[in-house]
This record gives sequence, structure tokens and C-alpha cells, in this order.
Amino acid sequence: MKTALLVIDVQMAFVHDDTAGAERSCRQAEGNIETLLKAFRDRGDKVVHIHHHGSDADDPFNASAPGAVVQPFAAPVNGEAVVIKHVASGFVGTSLEADLRASGIERLVVCGATANHCAESTTRSAGNLGFDTIYTADGVWAYGATGPDGVDHDAEQIHSVTLANLHGEFATVLQTEEVLKTLN
Repeated sequence: MKTALLVIDVQMAFVHDDTAGAERSCRQAEGNIETLLKAFRDRGDKVVHIHHHGSDADDPFNASAPGAVVQPFAAPVNGEAVVIKHVASGFVGTSLEADLRASGIERLVVCGATANHCAESTTRSAGNLGFDTIYTADGVWAYGATGPDGVDHDAEQIHSVTLANLHGEFATVLQTEEVLKTLN
């Protein structure tokens, strides 16, 4: 089965959040993304980088903002595909689906940021579009949040609920090592 790796929103805005002390899950995610990138590149499999560019001038992901810059370890190499999105899902308002289908891609491995936002939205879309989708549990991360009811949810909780919501419905949730075994 032809497989592509989707690396979602691994941009400097998240480094800035981390540096500012934001509570987050899965500190090993970047290392696991790097491992996935190496494996896909070594195999010659398709890698697609999806970057968020917000339209608001104050958005840390605005194309002219320092937060929109890709984290160096996840920078595209050798002409790897880059998709720019302006909403949560990498499939909305982009050529992602058409590009994947034109390449004969049937299976997607998703990693990046954040677990409960753009990585989740892209995964839901992928599943709905019929791609065999693998969501890399330890290749994504989440931040703590307060709900509209005032209840605080810690980052680990949000991460875990995201995995539960996706697994079996929109994707198969696997750890990086399991993803690598699946590819071999």
C-alpha cells in the first residue's frame, strides 16, 4: 500500500509556547517526528509538510510572523511537498487530496501539532475521505485548555481523549515504533 507521511504544523509558534511555559503533553513528539521523517525519507516514501498560515496580522502563524517558520528539524528537503492551509484541516481549501490521489497514496501516517486541533482535524478528514489513516500517538502533542464551563483540562487529558476519539473511527492510533513495524 503506497503510504505518505503528513507532518502537520511543526512551526515555531509552538516552540514559543513551550518557551513561555505552556503546559503540554508528549515532550518526545519532536524526536518521534524526526524518526518518522528519517524512515520515510530512507524508504523513498512521500512526505507532505502541511503548514498553517493565519490570515489575521496578529496570528502567531501569520505568514510574516516568526511563529510561521518551520522548526528546523522538520524542514522540507529534496523537493518534498508543502501544503499551506488557512484552517484546521489540511484537506480544506488545498490540493492535498488531489495530490495524494494523483500519487496513488492509499495510507497516511499523521504526526505534528496539535493533537486536538490541526492534526486531529486533518485525520478526521482523511478518514472521512477513505484513506487508511494511522495517527501517531507519540508524534503529536497537546496543550492544556480551559473549557467554556470554566473546567481546566490538562494537556495529558486532552491528548488521551483525542486518541480515544480518533482510534477505530477515523484512524488506527499507534506509537512510533508500531508505525515503523507496520511500514516494514
